Amino acid sequence: MNPENFTLQRYFERIGYRGKARADAATLAEMMRCQLFTVPFENLDVQAGRVISLVPQDIVEKIIDRKRGGYCYEVNGLFSMALGALGIPFRFVAARPMFYPARRPKTHMAVIATVEGEDWLCDLGFGSYGIRAPMRLGVLDVEVPQDADRFMLSRAESGEYLLRSRSGDKWLNQYEFDLSPQEWVDFEPANYLNSTHPGAIFVQKLLVVLHNELGRDILAGNNLKTVTNGKIEERMLDQEERRSVIDSKFGLASAA
Repeated sequence: MNPENFTLQRYFERIGYRGKARADAATLAEMMRCQLFTVPFENLDVQAGRVISLVPQDIVEKIIDRKRGGYCYEVNGLFSMALGALGIPFRFVAARPMFYPARRPKTHMAVIATVEGEDWLCDLGFGSYGIRAPMRLGVLDVEVPQDADRFMLSRAESGEYLLRSRSGDKWLNQYEFDLSPQEWVDFEPANYLNSTHPGAIFVQKLLVVLHNELGRDILAGNNLKTVTNGKIEERMLDQEERRSVIDSKFGLASAA
């Protein structure tokens, strides 16, 4: 059940969604796009030394009331609340990030939604290389364009689903997952690791990502990367510039 402080109306206002509240594929895609364009992927609380709360009421208060963002458990968790309110069946799945040099545990949360008789991968919390629209699990080994990005779902040798993204002339593995349903509590150990372990990327550096119509803005430490129609511009910021960018580009003045 959704927490008492969550309503579809307040959620729609937060993400700027102005369509009808329907349990269909078009609503699923537009709702995901609206949230990606308004709710940043960010780890400012982790950088401040705080363990992230997975209590649904706290996530609503943080993202809707205080207009903050969050990382995968928070932004995908909020999205799942909207799915539940719309009557769209969904499950959390645990995914194994694949871009590290060594094999890592399944620390990433994604969402599988079922609409119009098909299962769709929805993910609003994979940061720089995240998908921009739901992907049908029934469509495998087919290049899927999403604005200037390209993604593909395949089956790994293990039999699990594998999400890949196109970078130049190469396909890069992003993460793999199976369809075993997970609960909020199943992500508590991974959340604690990601928000406290000195080896976790979220502990090591500031990360803020916000998608837009043409691409995305990515702040990693003091490096600001702007991706526009596949073209990348980068520049290093000093501390004062970084605080200004966190406010002006990402709308996170209260957390800067």
